[in-house]
Amino acid sequence: MTTIGTPPKEYLLAVEGLTVSFDGFKAVNDLSFYVDENEIRVIIGPNGAGKTTVLDLICGKTKSSAGSIRFREKELTKMSESQIVLAGVGRKFQTPSIYDDLTVFENLEISYPRGRSVLGALTFKRDAAVRERVAEVAEAIFLKDRLHDNAAFLSHGQKQWLEIGMLLIQDPELLMLDEPVAGMSVSERIKTAELLNTIIKNRSVLVIEHDMKFVEDIAHKVTVLHQGKILSEGSMEKVKNDPKVVEVYLGH
Repeated sequence: MTTIGTPPKEYLLAVEGLTVSFDGFKAVNDLSFYVDENEIRVIIGPNGAGKTTVLDLICGKTKSSAGSIRFREKELTKMSESQIVLAGVGRKFQTPSIYDDLTVFENLEISYPRGRSVLGALTFKRDAAVRERVAEVAEAIFLKDRLHDNAAFLSHGQKQWLEIGMLLIQDPELLMLDEPVAGMSVSERIKTAELLNTIIKNRSVLVIEHDMKFVEDIAHKVTVLHQGKILSEGSMEKVKNDPKVVEVYLGH
């Protein structure tokens, strides 16, 4: 309870009473959770728990039946997908959507914010600020030595990093990643954890993941979904030892 005179805590993302039904089936059912600034939150749970649907709702791909999603006090449920991106929410899907026939540099350059409106794209110049930002992001995603290689020649893990870089160059305050380490080698997975732990200095990251070792390496807080509701929430240690979580998810 908030005492008189104490302002309520401001979260970067506040999801409250979120519900969405598909043909009468509640994929997400009265869901509420809160993400702090500079936090890595991981959502885990069995298949069909509603994890990807939650990201779809936050980025505007799916519209909710009820509830609110506030991001920096903006109500996202009333905004279009493009407005949500401009508000500072970036989303990476499970399959990398990079341009194979372009170089790593060009993939990053094409994502640079100024080039994204028609006018911006027409007047876009590869100036020092663009080169500097591309070099900075390429170093963060371990691809500074591959800038002039076509993206087609990257490994699966490097393509995932490139796509994260294409979001980072837009400088979102909330970055959402759907199974970022699926199909990665162990060394790539370790480097991805390192990458996420580095980039949260200026933003929060919301991750859906099945790889429990990776979750342990990155999560500040874990939310376990089951049948569209929160089954458990807290530190990885707390969640891992919750009998309900062991029964429906980790015990499989």
